[in-house]
Amino acid sequence: MIEELPDLHHAAGVLFDLDGVLTPTAEVHMRAWQKVFDEVFARWGIAPTYTDADYFAYVDGKKRYDGVASLLRSRNVEIPWGEIADPPEAETICGIGNRKNDAFAATLRAEGIAPYPGSLAVLQSLREAGVPMGVVSSSKNAEEVLASAGIRDFFRVVVDGVVAENGHLASKPAPDMFLEGARMLGVDPAASVAVEDAVAGVASAASAGYGAVVGVDRGAGPEVLRAAGATGIVDDLARLLPDAAG
Repeated sequence: MIEELPDLHHAAGVLFDLDGVLTPTAEVHMRAWQKVFDEVFARWGIAPTYTDADYFAYVDGKKRYDGVASLLRSRNVEIPWGEIADPPEAETICGIGNRKNDAFAATLRAEGIAPYPGSLAVLQSLREAGVPMGVVSSSKNAEEVLASAGIRDFFRVVVDGVVAENGHLASKPAPDMFLEGARMLGVDPAASVAVEDAVAGVASAASAGYGAVVGVDRGAGPEVLRAAGATGIVDDLARLLPDAAG
């Protein structure tokens, strides 16, 4: 499952996705989306039913509202986009996205979150080596998740859904967010490494010209990640530690 893995410790910078890469919050996101889309599909009589495959194909890695629109479009459903301030009960793209965010935030605050042990070990190793690190996440909850997991101080920059919205950055798989991460970190993408678990995120980093893109297989599948542009695949970031060779 491991091939052509880069030496992160000699990279100009390392830019990580958050959910599913550093923390298991992707699972919380998946449960929140399942709950919301199950209700929407049942109420509107949409078929076929929503599945995990839909999450990976249409939602994972994208900004929240783009994910809603992409998923509904896959069922030939078009509804008004609405406004960011739409209440969760609004039958708009923004309303549905805000409904999901409420479900996610409630779970996060009730249960908390901890980083994957292998991911934390990599962050500690890179900090000791003086390698600049950043986070590139489509989530507007990234700062709260990083703080809850106790890992915010590892990163010089965080390009999240809020930064993307304010800066009018296109959602992954467009290269915009990873390009902005490299710019803010002050590194050349071609000399840097991106670490992503989402197909859209892998494609974003690849199109941004990163020298290496590590795909973390948390369910998307290694072949799909490779097809999107991953130059190497791992199932745990611990595989990227210097003493994990072989």
